[in-house]
Amino acid sequence: MPRRILLIDDSALVLQYTRSVLEKAGYEVATAMTVEAFESERATRTPDLIVVDVQMPEVFGDDLASTLRGAYKVTSPIILLSSLDEKELAERCAEAEIDGFVTKRAGSAALLAKVREVLGDES
Repeated sequence: MPRRILLIDDSALVLQYTRSVLEKAGYEVATAMTVEAFESERATRTPDLIVVDVQMPEVFGDDLASTLRGAYKVTSPIILLSSLDEKELAERCAEAEIDGFVTKRAGSAALLAKVREVLGDES
């Protein structure tokens, strides 16, 4: 059974591209553009990994990640995916106590490498 990844991003283009990259690598991918859609997807089956955009209209991704960890006791790994610079992402990641980050500028190979690293999958 393929590992399941849940993506949340307010950009349909980013979601479509990221989903395509991850599905080609053999992952099952669910996507959401809003917190409501994200919660609905999360409730259907526990994801093996959650990938969260940082800058969204409804909520900052690192705040969402902190809430998932604190209030909802989510144990799935979480990574941030953002166009913010690496230094800021590293700080947000540390503050939210989540598993990693990838800048959107780093490209699909970096995203796939981080996903595999966090999930412990062979490349």
